[in-house]
Amino acid sequence: MSAKGRPAKSFDRAIVEGPLRRAVWKLAWPTMLQNVFGGIQGIVDQAMVGNYVGHVGNAAIGVSVQLFILVIVFVASVFSGMGVLVARFAGADDPDRVNRTVYQAFLTAVFMALGILAPLGYVLAPTLLEAINAAPEVQDEALTYIRIMFVFSIGMLIFFMMSGALRAAGDARTPLRLGIAMTVLNVVLNVVLIRGLGPIPAFGTAGAAMGTAIASGLTAAAFLWLLFSGSLVVRFSWAMSFAPDWRIIRELFRFGLPTGFQGIVMNLAGVLLLRFIGSLEQSAEAQAAYAVAYTELFALITWTSVGLMGATAAVAGQNLGAGRPERSQQAAVVASAIGIGVACVIGLAFVTVPRALLAVFGMDDGVQFELARQLLAYLAVSGLFVTVALVYTGGLQGTGDTRSPLYISMVSQVVVPIGLCTWLQMTRGLEAPDIWLAIVLGHVMRASLSVIRFRQGKWRDIAIDIGPARA
Repeated sequence: MSAKGRPAKSFDRAIVEGPLRRAVWKLAWPTMLQNVFGGIQGIVDQAMVGNYVGHVGNAAIGVSVQLFILVIVFVASVFSGMGVLVARFAGADDPDRVNRTVYQAFLTAVFMALGILAPLGYVLAPTLLEAINAAPEVQDEALTYIRIMFVFSIGMLIFFMMSGALRAAGDARTPLRLGIAMTVLNVVLNVVLIRGLGPIPAFGTAGAAMGTAIASGLTAAAFLWLLFSGSLVVRFSWAMSFAPDWRIIRELFRFGLPTGFQGIVMNLAGVLLLRFIGSLEQSAEAQAAYAVAYTELFALITWTSVGLMGATAAVAGQNLGAGRPERSQQAAVVASAIGIGVACVIGLAFVTVPRALLAVFGMDDGVQFELARQLLAYLAVSGLFVTVALVYTGGLQGTGDTRSPLYISMVSQVVVPIGLCTWLQMTRGLEAPDIWLAIVLGHVMRASLSVIRFRQGKWRDIAIDIGPARA
């Protein structure tokens, strides 16, 4: 089906002309809701595998997802570069350059998924599992799962890419609708494939990967159909060439690669922090407290903050493209106010009703409860800073300064917390509150440096030029 002759859907000019609070919220809330549904999917996967396969299956999914994210966060960094270009061109009301940028990002994603992730992931999967010292039985259970995830990663990559492109262009609702549809389909498929139904056998842990691959593949196909139908603000045409446009691809990697390295730094910091927690006298209880309080409950704040980060990136980038940098700067202030308000409410719950929150995870007494309650108190403070840090990171990345967040993350997420834990461990011995304090100080440092760097305004002078369309 061709979009030829169909009137082009225009960009939402309210982002560069209307009230900033409304513009930020319009782009933020769909992403927040989409994150919630994505989190529910992960919980369902783990719950079903835990009941039908056992704890080995849970561990297999855990280590596989950790490895998959570590790899895909770098590969998908090109999408961050795409977001910078799309926001800038959408703000300048230049649909031709928006469409060309997204199409080249699509070609790049297809090449990386089929030419790099699929073959290398399949071959190197056993080596990756051995590298993280997974138990032999976990490696056996995880091997098929992670191979399926790598080989059929194209659907997920296209979904992430198209979602980012539309949000940067001002449409956050279409990714939300398709994201919810993908999550519901994934859950239904997992119910069938993990435990089996009728003539369909039980695939166990591998069934969870199969469900994800099928659901993301169908969602990616729906995205492409919408793009060629001309019903979205971004559109493709059958007349577009399969030849790579190296001018655009160079810009994609110029802005995207620092974000990819930043993702690796953040994951590395998390791994090092887990090693310190594992060295404590009551390591098992501390790891359980960290998993529930930081990974699950603190996500109530980070889900909101990530949505605001994406909204700030789009609003700041579009307004810079429209020649209104003062609105770009104000967008970060508006988004921070929203994020701090949410963090205050959730942080108050962390302090006042920790037992009720932790009881949801079966953690309402014992040493693990005391450690988790203690960590939640620290996180109530940390949440105020992490939301500011993420919002201003979005402001920097959206306007094209993707290198500063990388350097800031290296200092705030590695040097400060890991350095403090190392020093305390060498001098007087490490205790759980020391690690909780290191987390808070890292977030304080990240927020402070991000605000300072953004307010310097160096991003105002970042130029983008992909040249005219080729004949």
